[in-house]
Amino acid sequence: MDIASRPSTPIENPETADAAVPPQAPAVIRREEYQPPEWLVPEIALDFALDLDSTKVTATLVVRQNPEGSGGQTLRLNGDGLAARTVTVDGQAANDWRMDGQDLLIELTGQNHTVEIETVINPAGNSQLMGLYASNGMLCTQCEAEGFRRITFFPDRPDVLSTYSVRMAGDKARFPVLLSNGNCTAQGENADGTHWAEWHDPWPKPCYLFALVAGELIANHDSFTTAGGRKVDLNIWVRPGDEDRTQHAMDSLIASMKWDEEAFGREYDLDLFNVVAVSDFNMGAMENKGLNVFNTRYVLADPQTATDADYDAVEGVIGHEYFHNWSGNRITCRDWFQLSLKEGFTVLRDQMFSADMGSAAVKRIEDVRVLRSAQFPEDSGPLAHPIRPDSYQEISNFYTSTVYNKGAEVIRMMRSMAGVEAFRKGTDLYFARHDGEAATCEDFVVAIEDGAGLDLRQFRQWYSQAGTPQVKVRLDHEGDVATLHLSQVVPATPGQPVKQPMPIPLRLALFDRDTGQHRGEELIVLDAEQASFAFSGFTRIPVLSINRGFTAPVAITSDVPTADLVFLAANDDDPFARYEAMQSLIVQHLVAAVGGGILCDAERQAGRDAIGRALAAVIDDSALDDLMRGELMILPSEAYLSEQLKVADPGAIHAEREGLKAWLGRELKDRLTALHDRVSALPYGRGADARGARKLKTQALVYLAAGAPEEAASRAAAQYAAADNMTDRQGALMVLCGLDTPARDDALADFRQRYDGNALVIDKWFSLQAGSLHPKVLEHVRALADSPDFTLTNPNRVRALYMSCAVNPKAFHALNQEGENGEGYRTIADLILALDPINAQTAARFVAPLGRWRRIEPKRSALMRAELERVAKAPKLSRDTLEQVTKSLG
Repeated sequence: MDIASRPSTPIENPETADAAVPPQAPAVIRREEYQPPEWLVPEIALDFALDLDSTKVTATLVVRQNPEGSGGQTLRLNGDGLAARTVTVDGQAANDWRMDGQDLLIELTGQNHTVEIETVINPAGNSQLMGLYASNGMLCTQCEAEGFRRITFFPDRPDVLSTYSVRMAGDKARFPVLLSNGNCTAQGENADGTHWAEWHDPWPKPCYLFALVAGELIANHDSFTTAGGRKVDLNIWVRPGDEDRTQHAMDSLIASMKWDEEAFGREYDLDLFNVVAVSDFNMGAMENKGLNVFNTRYVLADPQTATDADYDAVEGVIGHEYFHNWSGNRITCRDWFQLSLKEGFTVLRDQMFSADMGSAAVKRIEDVRVLRSAQFPEDSGPLAHPIRPDSYQEISNFYTSTVYNKGAEVIRMMRSMAGVEAFRKGTDLYFARHDGEAATCEDFVVAIEDGAGLDLRQFRQWYSQAGTPQVKVRLDHEGDVATLHLSQVVPATPGQPVKQPMPIPLRLALFDRDTGQHRGEELIVLDAEQASFAFSGFTRIPVLSINRGFTAPVAITSDVPTADLVFLAANDDDPFARYEAMQSLIVQHLVAAVGGGILCDAERQAGRDAIGRALAAVIDDSALDDLMRGELMILPSEAYLSEQLKVADPGAIHAEREGLKAWLGRELKDRLTALHDRVSALPYGRGADARGARKLKTQALVYLAAGAPEEAASRAAAQYAAADNMTDRQGALMVLCGLDTPARDDALADFRQRYDGNALVIDKWFSLQAGSLHPKVLEHVRALADSPDFTLTNPNRVRALYMSCAVNPKAFHALNQEGENGEGYRTIADLILALDPINAQTAARFVAPLGRWRRIEPKRSALMRAELERVAKAPKLSRDTLEQVTKSLG
């Protein structure tokens, strides 16, 4: 499954409940308490009589006592909001059953039985979008993690694997297309205007991978022939009228199928692969076996409605869900603590796929930016947890950047230490050993050890310890020997005050200052609290390039001279390291300016001059491709800058960063306008040159908007008017949204009218305004929330407005002159309270920004905590939100 907040690569962020007794915290589930299921369900047959308001579900379970269980005779079937209309055992009405809370318990004798249960559910009333629900007249499902129990009673845990037979029937006019997992085995029509279809999935799967879709849909059809000669029919199903925007998704699907065969030796195993786009969806997409259900934002794309970042996201998410067929479906998780087994591994696979499809260098920078903006703050906050958690109250809260993105980095480190070929041997062994099983993270590590010949005993700390390791670096020189001194500290996190050293692989190179060259790259591993590494043959102290390619997800601290950073920004042949040098140059300057010490005017100017020279060199470097040039021009985010400080002042960070941006815009105005002129002359295309040109168009405008706003407004208005694609149009509108100019209102009105009826593009209209640098941004957010286009029932629309506000420091951390008004905090807390009864899973994801209060200066910190306390006092708070709030306050 792909988490809904999957970040794309932004060009730049222009950057009342009554008090009550808090609800009782739900029970804590602990990994160490895992017990095998008492009963297995090798087969299940589901019969659906479909209706938007009242769907009857008849489930027939073949159950078998588990020889690995404790021998208990009670069959526990999980439910959520269900009532059993009938229960039979072996064809006879069952009398010996009872309810235990939401669960149905049946006392059985013997080892094998057939249990039949009938329930009736209301899809149209299911605003939580978990289980079977209605979306614009269509029926669809989302069962990960625990949604199947909202459809029928079942042992809803990932280690119960079953083969599924599904029959569904419904009104043909309302539900002309009937889809489920596997292959369609029969279909027909009835005289009363209804029709039916039967589906069978031959591969045993856990119930979280069950899927059903019924509605008015049209498909883009294609096919793929696997390396083994199997012809697979491919369909991407969308609402009528959207089919013209599905070709990129289809091309991405075919490319991912071919890539997985070549990179990991994995072939597809059914005769059919269906993708369905749904407009109401909590997540990004779901890998249900043979029937992937997607948020429309990760399927629909054409040049007029999708940006280059949208195209990349479609390709990446299509790949991610397809790759789950093996890393998640054929091999699933024993329990939800092992979530990173499938998600971390699959994120790495989709990252590798996207790197091979485009610019590997740019993709790596994008992935690291996502990690630093989302996961690093998670690792240093109250919600920190290992990639394999030890406990949870609500599993949906662990679909996090730590499990996904850090999980991918941990497996990437194994690949770096093993080497490409040996790592492939390890993954081949993993697939061979555990096909058809519910496995653990330990199973994966053991397979890599055995296949690659590695000793990963100490490396397992990465699975059990939370926190981002802090690595201190110092380079000494004496005679002809350069000595690298390294030390590591893993900070204390909730529940883990003391940490052990972890193996940290680091790729490095030492540059000769005179030639600008190095003698080769080396991989070292820091596996103790401190260690030193000597390198001979240097008559002068070399320039150190370390953690090249971001080999390890750590924070590097060192007293690198400004001159060395300028050198690396101009000369490093590792694209990520060059980017990192540029970022470090800017971070060091801005942190010095806001981190407690006050820079004198001369020091501030010296820092800006160094950054200006480096940025000018980037703009002028004819050897750079424009995609990479665009990455090098992006300033570190305010969130990342905050992470460099023990206690951050968001107002000071914002002011200093904007001040630097404005200075650069003025100082480099001629270069920036010339750059904008050059790249504006390139016609639209999907190639790297045209994509790079589009990225630079808006990057140039971002700097000009800060330093020469009148020039930027004129150019942005012209770019908007001339745009023949969404990337240029959205980039221009983003810049205009942050300016107080008549062109802003004109462009927003035109954008709204031009794309009326296109929900995904109207989401952009909301997001651009809520994420802007405009001085009245919070007034705009309030007005947008009251507009007829806004609804709390659609997660995409909620995220477009409110998450854009929550991650916009100017809006979220806004204070009045007296420092008494945390309006941004109150806005997000009000949203959580309003949204929680409607969609708890989405509401809970808004708690984390408020949970950062401990790392914020005292005035804002008190205001943030007060809003969390207000949320905590709300009656009937969901498990999802309560767990997040309690941990954030604890």
